[in-house]
Amino acid sequence: MDEESPTTTPLLPHHRPQWWRKIPSNAISSLRLHKTTVWSELGGSVGDLGTYIPIVLALTLVSKLDLGTTLIFTALYNIVTGLLFGIPMPVQPMKSIASVAISEAPLLTLSQIAAAGIGTASVLLFLGATGLMSVLYRFIPLPVVRGVQLSQGLSFAFTAIKYVRYDQDFAANTQGDARSWLGLDGLIVAISAIVFLVITTGSGETYDNIEPVAGNRRVRRRLQILSSIPSALIVFLIGIILCFIIDPTIFNSLQLGPSKFHVLKITWDDFKTGFLRGSVPQIPLSILNSVIAVCKLSDDLFPEHEASVTAVSVSVGIMNLVGCWFGAMPVCHGAGGLAGQYRFGGRTGASVLLLGCGKLVLGLVFGNSFVRILNQFPVGILGALLLFAGIELAMASKDMNTKEESFVMLVCAAVSLTGSSAALGFVCGIVLFLLLKLREVDCGSHDGDD
Repeated sequence: MDEESPTTTPLLPHHRPQWWRKIPSNAISSLRLHKTTVWSELGGSVGDLGTYIPIVLALTLVSKLDLGTTLIFTALYNIVTGLLFGIPMPVQPMKSIASVAISEAPLLTLSQIAAAGIGTASVLLFLGATGLMSVLYRFIPLPVVRGVQLSQGLSFAFTAIKYVRYDQDFAANTQGDARSWLGLDGLIVAISAIVFLVITTGSGETYDNIEPVAGNRRVRRRLQILSSIPSALIVFLIGIILCFIIDPTIFNSLQLGPSKFHVLKITWDDFKTGFLRGSVPQIPLSILNSVIAVCKLSDDLFPEHEASVTAVSVSVGIMNLVGCWFGAMPVCHGAGGLAGQYRFGGRTGASVLLLGCGKLVLGLVFGNSFVRILNQFPVGILGALLLFAGIELAMASKDMNTKEESFVMLVCAAVSLTGSSAALGFVCGIVLFLLLKLREVDCGSHDGDD
């Protein structure tokens, strides 16, 4: 029997149609709820806010990012991608650019942040339009992709635990003292949110297609009811209510009306600085996590609507080549966001379409003044949401069938986490995979064979 490892099978074993030919069918199917509900899609719509809010808030406070402009543009991105892909495809901040912008001196200016987003987008648009991204996706070994997903998922989970346990200053990018038990942003609130999410969502199982055993029919029915509760949405709305209780003066500081759009003046020096300091570390992460990993995860979760790497890559390019010129935050798609939205009930493009409509309303009504609300949002609740999103992404790596696959995946993840670089972990994973295959090469002469 041939026991060839499945790692030698390309990720894309068959020819895929051009991405633009898939728009009509996905646009129609994204509006059909199939076996899901509006409440389920609403719950999934807030599944990735655990990463979105902290980064947007930090860029707004430190880099003077206009929150109203970012809300409007990311809302439009959400609506379009929800229709385009037909799955809860997330729109998330470019994390490496944001990290450099708020933590490395001298801090990047808003024009340099935009230039970094444009530079990254140009590279991804080129790779997608030329088909090179599909070539990468086709031949990258599955254990290496799983290693990237595992490292990103665990990284989110580690960050979530820090949010729950310690006070956070997003503006200064620092961690404070241990969080107190009491208070509206205390440990009791955060732990209560986690307990509520565990009770309602369990470990992320679905019960729609499984026939219950006669003796467990009532238990199965109870679990179905619990899983239908939009738990993430409830937790998020409780967080919004707590914002106004923590700081009642928010009511007086809110100003109605959207921010005024203006085109940024980006100089050649801005492009040079933004590309070298922001784009260079972001490009590998965008290729691996925002395109390759998210497409593989979409294949796992939605086999009938697997996202095309060409479409995802081109989508990231177009979004930023438009929005960054107006000062919107550089964004990409991400496996963590997709896992989070799926974890809390998102099953179609309606999930991100609803999120986009919500962002659009907030951006048009409150503009940049909405930052006062986000600045008071309980960080422990953000940690609770982020924890489940991270674990869901990490669990995508559970399908490794051999010790060799697991070995490659775990080394790739370990290097990624220790070196804080998905690109470094990816390179080590590829090298390790090739070395293991080299051991199996038969270099002997066939003359002496029987």
